[in-house]
Amino acid sequence: MQIGEIRVDAISDGTFVVHPTYFGDGVARPEFFARDGFAWLPIGCFLIRAGERTILVDAGLGPDQDELPEGMRLVGGQLFVGLGALGVAAGDITDVVITHFHTDHVGWLFDLAAEPVFPNAVIWYGAADWDYFVNGPGDIRAHIRDGLLAHADRQHPLTHDTAIAGGVSVVLTPGHTPGHLCLEIASGNESLLLLGDAITCPIQLSEPGWHSYGDVDAAAAQRSRDGLWERLRSTPGVGAHFPGLAAGRVGSGINWVTD
Repeated sequence: MQIGEIRVDAISDGTFVVHPTYFGDGVARPEFFARDGFAWLPIGCFLIRAGERTILVDAGLGPDQDELPEGMRLVGGQLFVGLGALGVAAGDITDVVITHFHTDHVGWLFDLAAEPVFPNAVIWYGAADWDYFVNGPGDIRAHIRDGLLAHADRQHPLTHDTAIAGGVSVVLTPGHTPGHLCLEIASGNESLLLLGDAITCPIQLSEPGWHSYGDVDAAAAQRSRDGLWERLRSTPGVGAHFPGLAAGRVGSGINWVTD
C-alpha cells in the first residue's frame, strides 16, 4: 500500500484458527467459519517505510504455537520470510510499535534468552499494557516479560496519542487490552488506519454483537470499535486478523468495501 510518500506492506507471521465461540455464544455464520466450522485468519504485522524510519507494527507470535479452547490455535514463525521478501533485515528496523501485549503480537520482540530480536529498534506501546501484562495478571511469555524488564531503556510507553514519525501517529484505543493502540498513517491526501485487534474482523460491522474472546474490557472495546467504524467511513483501515490483510472501509449502510 502506498500512502502518499509512505509505503506500508502487510506481512503474516502465521495462522489464527478461530472457532465461532471466540466471538461469543450463539454465533452462526457458516460462510465465514467455512473450514470444518473454523475460520482461518492471518497473524498480521505491517512494515512502514517513512523517510529514514523502518517501522514494524506488531511482532507476531514468533516461532511458537498456542493452543486455545474449542480447538482454536495460533501458529507463528513466518515474519522473517515476509521481511526477507521485502529485502529487510532485523537490523534495518528502527522502531517496533506494539498495538497490544497479547502473545500473537509480541512474539518476535525478544529471543528465548530475552535479547532483542531487532537490535537497533526502539519499542512503542500503550503504558497501560505494561501495568496489566508485566506487573499485573495478563498472560505473557516469561522471556518476553524478562526482555521488557531488562531493556526498558529502549522503550517508549505511551499515555496519550502521539506522533512517532513524520506521517505516523499512535491513537490509544483501550478495551481489547488496557493499553491497546492503533496507528494512523497520513501523507499527502491519503491516510490509512492500522487497527491491531481493536476490530478483529470486518464481519463485526454487520454483526455488532460479536465481541472478542480476548477483550479485557468488553464495554470499553465496544466503545473503541464504534469510534473506529465511524472513522472508517472516510479513512481505509486494516486489522491484524483481517482476511488477506486487505484494507477496506465502511461503505453505505453496513457494507464493508475493500480497496
